[in-house]
Amino acid sequence: MRPSRCTCLVLLVFALAFMAAPATATTLIRQGVKQLARENAVVLTARVVDLYTHWNEDHSFIVTDVTLRPSQVYKGAQSSRDVRITLLGGTIGDITTLVIGGPELVPGSEYLFFLNDEELPGGRVHTTVRDLVQGVFQIERTKGRALARSLAIGHPLLADADGRTEPAGGVNGLDLEALEAEVRASITE
Repeated sequence: MRPSRCTCLVLLVFALAFMAAPATATTLIRQGVKQLARENAVVLTARVVDLYTHWNEDHSFIVTDVTLRPSQVYKGAQSSRDVRITLLGGTIGDITTLVIGGPELVPGSEYLFFLNDEELPGGRVHTTVRDLVQGVFQIERTKGRALARSLAIGHPLLADADGRTEPAGGVNGLDLEALEAEVRASITE
């Protein structure tokens, strides 16, 4: 028995719809500064000093340890020492583990981080950027002014409860002082 034209058309439509679905495995719901500040244990500005990529303890996942030199701590333990965070992904030899939506950090650059202790692959708890690109703002200082831009710019975000899909600060970023004030206000509420 031959399938009818209608059946073939329905199957074709389903096949095309399936192929058009996004191929990413990371889905990020837009988060504002208030939510990021409240839901993370540590908020700080810091300069990236060093990156060290290695296998996790059970050799099941590549991770990158990032050494940060804090300049300001808004939430969490105050320390004058460097801080180490661990990010998922990295490259060792010809093997790369890529986490879609993972923050890409550059040594020497300054960022505002929203950090939390989380269990990473291999079962150990590490301080990390659990909110991926939304949890990091790059700080750019020019002509006596400091701007903070979310690393989530250019990444598709699902709408938050208010229907917003643009990362906090949008493409223009936020004045660093205004961002710091919003973080402080969110923590004390």
